[in-house]
Amino acid sequence: MKPVRFSIRQLEHFVAIAEAGTLSAAAERLRVSQPGLSQSLTELERALGARLAVRKKAHGVTLTPSGRQVLGEARTLLRRAEDLVSIASGGKDLVGTLTVGCYVTLAPTALPTLLQDFSDLHPGVHVDFTEDTQDVLQRRLTNGELDLAILYDMEIEPELERAIIDIRRPYVLLPAGHRLADAPAVALTDLADEPQVLLDAPPSSQNTLAIFKQFGITPVIKYRPTSFELTRALVGRGMGYALLVQRPANDRTYDGSKVVIKEITEPVDGAHVLLAWSPTAGLNRRAEAFLTMCTDRHAARDIGPAGTIQ
Repeated sequence: MKPVRFSIRQLEHFVAIAEAGTLSAAAERLRVSQPGLSQSLTELERALGARLAVRKKAHGVTLTPSGRQVLGEARTLLRRAEDLVSIASGGKDLVGTLTVGCYVTLAPTALPTLLQDFSDLHPGVHVDFTEDTQDVLQRRLTNGELDLAILYDMEIEPELERAIIDIRRPYVLLPAGHRLADAPAVALTDLADEPQVLLDAPPSSQNTLAIFKQFGITPVIKYRPTSFELTRALVGRGMGYALLVQRPANDRTYDGSKVVIKEITEPVDGAHVLLAWSPTAGLNRRAEAFLTMCTDRHAARDIGPAGTIQ
């Protein structure tokens, strides 16, 4: 077996260069000299026997195909190294950084409680989170940029590992003055001829349209906002109804209009919320602890119509 000729520090330097895009930005981030950083990259390339990046003075740094492959493995090795330090120190407390991604419309209701509870359990772990679309988050999982991602069980790449951590049932959002605002529940067929405000944020929009198709309804789509709060604001102004999944704790929109939540009489399946990760990178100790917390909470609680993470 060929002996390892590179160091953890060199891997840290390479990841920083790849993420920053230029040697100067990476050097500033790491607080090292630019010539020293350039030399570190050269030594890593020599040790691996492959060119990892093309350095152009006016255009920054571009990873080669080999560099892109090595980048994901380097991130995994660095996270494993954090685990090794923790184990070697003899401490049971977890330390280091956990990187979590969350689908953008899920984030406001899912992330705050999870982050706070995990911080209470493991104060030595810093959780670095990001919000984005499902396709971007899955790509970042595969590239090794994220340890975990909170996603809906919709259009998930088959190679990703996953666990269900929540179930959320869709509902109809109506303006307070709507003719059905006082009804105990609403049938989608009763809204078939009314204007719909469709939250156009894939895969949420595809899921909404699939639900209507399931019951043979073609909705009259009037507006296609891409943000959750604009969707609620348009509904609050009486400009249509919406079918949503996230359930804010208040009944007011940003502009003060009142909205009402109505359960759906048709048998609509709940949306599964997943915690996903790359099988190639695996789970480090911090990710395992976060997964355990989420799955334990899901198993322990009695999920009602709202199915919210609490």
